[in-house]
Amino acid sequence: MPKKWICYAAAGLLALLAGAMADVACADDATPAPPSAQSAPTTAPPPSAPASGAQAPAAETPAPPTPQPPAASGETSPPGAPEAAKPTESGKPQAEGSTGETVDLAQRPFAFIEGKADRDEVYGAILGSLGLVKRDIDKAGLKPSGRPLAVFVESDDTGFRYHAGYPLETAPEGKASLSEAVKIGVTPSGKAMRFQHLGAYADIDATYDAITAYLDEKGIDAQDSFVEEYANDVKDVDDPNLEVDIYVLLK
Repeated sequence: MPKKWICYAAAGLLALLAGAMADVACADDATPAPPSAQSAPTTAPPPSAPASGAQAPAAETPAPPTPQPPAASGETSPPGAPEAAKPTESGKPQAEGSTGETVDLAQRPFAFIEGKADRDEVYGAILGSLGLVKRDIDKAGLKPSGRPLAVFVESDDTGFRYHAGYPLETAPEGKASLSEAVKIGVTPSGKAMRFQHLGAYADIDATYDAITAYLDEKGIDAQDSFVEEYANDVKDVDDPNLEVDIYVLLK
């Protein structure tokens, strides 16, 4: 082949190689780029922490219930509420003795002292008499058969005559007295009505007023005498712990 043609062939071959390489480069440039950060889905940033010293809002708590006013007079208290005490108009506790029960009093030997005292001194006088009787029955070796008694045998506007002492298990043989002051007799017996006084002896008049009203209402005929039995040992006329059983003897 002539030399000129050889040059032309070599030049064409080089041109072909250059074109092929250019195509490869273009193909590389056409490769799609990876998705950018801008196209990625975004998420909401976490809430920022409160600045130093700022207080987080407190949780809302229910308001306390509004207290209800106490029930007015005549209204019903809520279930389970304790019922308030009901004082009388005077503010004092109601007197006992407004009702009574009928009993039979049995006769018993009785060691007693006869006494007389003004109305405002009668309880102290009775206590003094009981002390003397107890001393004498202890000296005689006798035993009481119950609580001390006061039998009121006469009364007027100024005071009372009474027999105060102790019922006995057995009477001393052949004796009508234990000393110059202490006599031996018997307790009242028969039909009676029993009432009760709870409270200071100074307030016992209210109980007797209630007893009188009860007897009048029921039309019950009673004797003029009555008996007080002292259920506990109370020394003070104003002590509210006194318990007295009152026996009204019936006709």
